[in-house]
Amino acid sequence: MSLLRSAILTTMIAIFMFVTACQSGGTATRQVVDDSAPTQAQTNTAYTLGTGDKLRINVFGQPELSGQFVVDGTGAISLPLIGQVVATGSSSQELETTIAEKLADGFLLEPRVSVEVTNYRPFYILGEVGRPGEYPFNSGLTVLNAVAAAGGFTYRANKKIVYIKSVGADQEVKYELNTNTVVKPGDTLRISERIF
Repeated sequence: MSLLRSAILTTMIAIFMFVTACQSGGTATRQVVDDSAPTQAQTNTAYTLGTGDKLRINVFGQPELSGQFVVDGTGAISLPLIGQVVATGSSSQELETTIAEKLADGFLLEPRVSVEVTNYRPFYILGEVGRPGEYPFNSGLTVLNAVAAAGGFTYRANKKIVYIKSVGADQEVKYELNTNTVVKPGDTLRISERIF
């Protein structure tokens, strides 16, 4: 009788784990791999602008104030009338609000501004991939997509973990390499060699 209970309990646990995995499949995350700390998840949050991003800024009804702009090395963009505007660390919506407020301060009456990212800053991939280097970022990019763009894994690659150094971080972090491991613009990925 205890063998039957054990089999039923094992089956119920397996079903519970399967259902839980299916329900969490819609959110892209990074699972930190660290034996000394509990596993953490980093979700794919709203995109923040950074150096190298190319933006299309449109001030409605004002074509001379609209155009293509690049976030420079200081993290700012230079706009007609209002000059330097800090973009780094802001979302597109926050930058729209900032520009509109500056234009409304003595230049335009109720300006309407839209900001669109036309080219994201690239990501970098190193280590055990076919073609290490710099690649353009696309929204929704995962580590497996990035590896595919870089020519796939080499035969020596460790396909279970990835090291990621994000923009502004001092050191790389070890993550579990699965279908939900996200890449963010400016990330440097390193695929290590497996231990035989």
